[in-house]
Amino acid sequence: MIHELPDLRLVKAFVALADHGSFTKAAEVLFLTQSAVSHSIRSLEQMLEVKLVERSGKRTALTQEGVVFLRRCRAVVNELEMASREIDALKRWGQGRIRLGATHTLCHYLLPTVLREFRDCFPRCEIHIESGDTTRLLDLLEAAKLDLVFGMGGRTPAWARFEKIFSDQLIFVVSPTHPWAGLEEVPLEKVEEESFLTYARNSETHRLIRSHFEGMGVRLRAVLNLGSMEAIKEMARVGIGVGIVSPWVARRELEAGQLVGLPVRKEPLERDWGVFTHESKKRSLVEETFVGISELTASSLV
Repeated sequence: MIHELPDLRLVKAFVALADHGSFTKAAEVLFLTQSAVSHSIRSLEQMLEVKLVERSGKRTALTQEGVVFLRRCRAVVNELEMASREIDALKRWGQGRIRLGATHTLCHYLLPTVLREFRDCFPRCEIHIESGDTTRLLDLLEAAKLDLVFGMGGRTPAWARFEKIFSDQLIFVVSPTHPWAGLEEVPLEKVEEESFLTYARNSETHRLIRSHFEGMGVRLRAVLNLGSMEAIKEMARVGIGVGIVSPWVARRELEAGQLVGLPVRKEPLERDWGVFTHESKKRSLVEETFVGISELTASSLV
């Protein structure tokens, strides 16, 4: 029984000897001395406790045990050579794996177009996507469980880099039958009287909305927190309350007249969206390409 695996250099020497039939030829292709090849074969035979090669003058022939061992050695060497070629291909073409984190909004409205374009560039790249709030995704990035996080800027950890991809402004959206629908501007005193539909309480968007209005001395009286932009739009459409969303998220409903958009006057409610990367990590070709496509897609979306 073998208690340790043979050194790969010994295996390669054995395969070269089997392929070329002489120690001299094997030494030439491996750029070794003949004695080095001979020593490798002896070491293998001692480890396996069998004779692998019969020597007859300058020629060699494999024993029965040598033939069996060669078949396995070829498989090992071929697999390692293939792995080396695949790694080289990854370096050249950026194929491989990319682990992304993105907010639910970006997953729904931005990423489908980005992924379609990205697949055209890297059809063999394995893509993993984690959806969630920016704060939770940053925890995964710090733990090296994600490569990139697409989310809202504003509170970048010390260990991370943030690169802005696009900016947007949140607006009020209401049903066409809502009393606000005919207004050009919503007075602040009316804001305090209304019920609002906003994104999940633990989200960066919710925190930003609260902070923004509190900074203007306005307290949002009643807020219904919902888990998706689609739910916010639908409830605003049927008159449940006033939604706070970005125009690019509600473009279809606004153009169809199902919702009416009203700007947040005095101080616009602005957000920065971008990509977070760990400070210690340099982005790969695949990651740079994904970021570039995201930026181009966002410019036509917002």
